[in-house]
Amino acid sequence: MAKFVVAGKANCPYYAKAELLADYLQTNLPNFRFHKITQQPDKWEWLHDICETNGWEHRQSPIIWRELLDRGGKGQLLGGLNDFLEYAQRYYGITSMMLMEEMLDIAEENLQAHLEIVKEDEEIKSLIKPMQIWITSASVPICYHLIPLLANGEVFGMTTEISIHLLDTDQFKEILCGIVMEAEDMAFPLLRSISEHTKIDQAFIDADIIIVLDDVPLNLEVKSRENHIREVSEICQVYAPLIEKNAKSEVKVISSGKTFANLKATMLRTYGPSIRPENIIAIATSWESAAKAMLARKLNVNTAGVKDVIVWGNITGSNYIDLSHAKLYGYDCAIRGPPNFPRPLLNMIYDSEWIHSEFLSAQSTLGSRMSHCTGILPAHAVATVLQYWYHGSPSEEIVSVGVFSEGQFCIPEGIIFSMPVRFQNGNWEVMTELEINETTQKVLGHLSHELVQEKLVALKEISEMHPYEAE
Repeated sequence: MAKFVVAGKANCPYYAKAELLADYLQTNLPNFRFHKITQQPDKWEWLHDICETNGWEHRQSPIIWRELLDRGGKGQLLGGLNDFLEYAQRYYGITSMMLMEEMLDIAEENLQAHLEIVKEDEEIKSLIKPMQIWITSASVPICYHLIPLLANGEVFGMTTEISIHLLDTDQFKEILCGIVMEAEDMAFPLLRSISEHTKIDQAFIDADIIIVLDDVPLNLEVKSRENHIREVSEICQVYAPLIEKNAKSEVKVISSGKTFANLKATMLRTYGPSIRPENIIAIATSWESAAKAMLARKLNVNTAGVKDVIVWGNITGSNYIDLSHAKLYGYDCAIRGPPNFPRPLLNMIYDSEWIHSEFLSAQSTLGSRMSHCTGILPAHAVATVLQYWYHGSPSEEIVSVGVFSEGQFCIPEGIIFSMPVRFQNGNWEVMTELEINETTQKVLGHLSHELVQEKLVALKEISEMHPYEAE
């Protein structure tokens, strides 16, 4: 049996002619078989590698060789198109009379078909290759609660496998190993692997998503706020270059934690200028959820019925909870409507004094609750925002997220500021169509000033010491 290999560039007319002749021979001759190898035009350096491996001399497309099956498959070079035509004529009395115009048309069809096949293969590989997720400061409780949410399939979809990498300092290695063991024992179908890392120079390799949970606990009796800010800056000075070096170019970076969520995101972009600004966000959903729960208790309704509460400003610092666009669903009152019928929330709270006294002053209470939560709420917040980022947020619903300001709502550019956004098609966009009143605009000015000052302090010269030592 004669078995030939016909290889060439997808857009090569001579390869098209050789391929059709070989197909005709295989169809009409019982002992003729051939295998086709199509290469993209920009990857034709493959020819050099195959010739070097077999000791051949050939420079053009196509290349045709015969595999000697009775000699263990060793290849014998036949040559190019003319050599193949001569062989077919001599041994089988068959040739091809295809004209150049037809050859060019078929070559164009070959190229388009090959590109479609390559695209399909890449899509299949993307499903097989797990998504790489890195979590910093992974010994904290938030991470413990976050892993099951990421691995159960609800965030990225039931066909997307993930690999989770837990990063922390060497002193927390035992905790990380315990988390890894528990996660493996739970046998999540979509969790391809989970591993612990304590060597900072190996961080963020091939990362698709990085979740930054590092916190600098505030203790103003021991250290000034400026010193705390400098600590945050030091952490980001270590992480940012490693993200640029090791992570994928489209990596998504999420800043969460109890302190300096906005500042961490801002400084990661400052020290990592190649990180796409639209791919760095800070999580405000915890505050949003806590505010909705407080309003739901006041109105005696299900928390899920409270929508479009906006958290402006510094998520883990000075922020403002805006109810001017808030809506209420499923409220039991004299006027009834369908389940999707919303009512302006402020119109349903008849005790306006409660809004201005207890609720707004309670923001400090909410802040205290955020700083003392065990990790379930912030873990759920991170998972929810990731789900929105990949699959879109509910239609017409407002989501509060810390994003890079481009001057929206007169907020200074270059700082991470929590504002209303919507997620769709794998991206987010600020809901600039929302109207805000003069009072809110003044509040945003004060909140912006705090974040600008934090950034200025962080940019000052800091010491050479880092929280990690690269090995």
